[in-house]
Amino acid sequence: MNPRENQLLAALPDEEWAVWSARLEHVPLELGQVLYEPFRPQSHVYFPTTAIVSLLYLLENGASAEVAVVGYEGIVGVSLFMGGETTPSRAVVQSAGSAFRLAAPDIKLAFNRYGIGMHLLLRYTQALLTQMAQTAVCNRHHLLEQQLCRWLLLSLDRVDGSHLVMTQELIANMLGVRREGVTEAALRLQKNGLIEYVRGHITVKDRNGLEQRCCECYAVVKREYDRLLNQPLPR
Repeated sequence: MNPRENQLLAALPDEEWAVWSARLEHVPLELGQVLYEPFRPQSHVYFPTTAIVSLLYLLENGASAEVAVVGYEGIVGVSLFMGGETTPSRAVVQSAGSAFRLAAPDIKLAFNRYGIGMHLLLRYTQALLTQMAQTAVCNRHHLLEQQLCRWLLLSLDRVDGSHLVMTQELIANMLGVRREGVTEAALRLQKNGLIEYVRGHITVKDRNGLEQRCCECYAVVKREYDRLLNQPLPR
């Protein structure tokens, strides 16, 4: 397993990478695994390489909705280096795979060195906040089919290939909607040749068509990630 399959780790200059890599620990992440719970101290941050992690907000009645998704472009556990220590959200593995983790004291030390790593983490956090804000707007103002397209495209950007392993029940929980609504929306996308859905396996057949069917929210989030994480870093 190569930790530099994670884009944030790959962007570190050699000097900082030597410090970070000595502390990184490879961990397999299983579907449904909880990485942290609301309002509980977090022991590690996670850098996914092949896994996808959902950040969920929970209501008192047990309902939940996803506010952001993190894959090989990012890090799970930003509250640790931002000084919050805990967060109201829950981090749950949405797609099984691999990640590398760094203990809380190590990520704080790395962040407080004020090097390239700090700039990377701050830029990523701004991109993550954009995704959260756009998700809130999308869930309030756009059709379920558009929300599903956005969710599929964001998930697809965080895996290699065009295949996702997702049950309709899981998608419904992530979007905070009824499973029947997800079923109807997925069937429409399949009827139009955009996806193929068989027993929890989704294959995107026409990505361009999916993007055209989506609302503007996906493009807004993608542009902000590209802008923040691909521009030159201070040296």
